[in-house]
Amino acid sequence: MNFLCVLCVLLRQFGAATAAPPETVILIHGLGRTPLSMFPLAWKLRRAGYHITNLRYPSRRFPIERLSEDYLAQAVAAQTAAGSPRIHFVTHSLGGILVRQYLSEHTMTNLGRVVMLAPPNHGSKLVDRIGTSAIGRWILGPAGCELGTGPANLPERLGPPRFPLGIIAAARDGKVPVASAKLAGMADFLVVPGFHTWIICRAESSRAVLAFLANGQLAP
Repeated sequence: MNFLCVLCVLLRQFGAATAAPPETVILIHGLGRTPLSMFPLAWKLRRAGYHITNLRYPSRRFPIERLSEDYLAQAVAAQTAAGSPRIHFVTHSLGGILVRQYLSEHTMTNLGRVVMLAPPNHGSKLVDRIGTSAIGRWILGPAGCELGTGPANLPERLGPPRFPLGIIAAARDGKVPVASAKLAGMADFLVVPGFHTWIICRAESSRAVLAFLANGQLAP
């Protein structure tokens, strides 16, 4: 009996040592926010078994391309080096444009799925309005100023997604209307009640995020 017990312990230890690492979800907050805003999603995704990287980046300090290369690229490289079998992205607002920018320049062999919450995929008219003044440009920062609705603005220049993409829009969004969140080529789309800022805290959003990462559909 003692021999069998020792054998079971050794087998469990061997299994734990050789088990594949969990899939990673990189969370990317929006303009002027911090990783704390993504905590509700981080907690639920961690409970579901994912490894979480809650990206911290200075959203109002640099243009989108630099944020993508200096911050997001490093996070992806670190998780790839750690042996993550798949890397998913879950974003809020500006974070979705960072992912589109990054994936327009990089190929990932371990790319999983992407869920964007309230992304300004066709820009924001709010940026059009306040981006013309000095104080407005200060509030938005270089990255925010790139989120206008014109054809020369970055969101319109990034092209359709070449990755599995689910988009969740807020029904009462004064910053990013439902039509602006949609993107040709997306795999699924969902509108939930509420406002832009708090969409990441809604239970409907969390359920949809978990469902899409698991099976490619926003419906649980």
